Amino acid sequence: MKTHLNEIPRRPFPNVPEPEQPQRPRVQQPTVYVYEKQAWEYKVVTRNITDDSVLSEEELNAIGASGWELVGVVTLKSGAQFYFKRVRT
Repeated sequence: MKTHLNEIPRRPFPNVPEPEQPQRPRVQQPTVYVYEKQAWEYKVVTRNITDDSVLSEEELNAIGASGWELVGVVTLKSGAQFYFKRVRT
């Protein structure tokens, strides 16, 4: 059977449903709970390389055992400064 062009409906075309947009899951922002504001205390140890030795492993372990955390080292012309911090109690 042949179809002629005049048999095809011109407008309106048959009702063709639009494809549905996929629903994106809603993402909730992470919640961070802060119960107490922390206060820090700091300690600076300066070592002169010409007079003293650099901090030994035993000295660093002793400082760490009392709650201090090494957070920075600054080298100077004649030595170094070691910066420590810990939570103030």
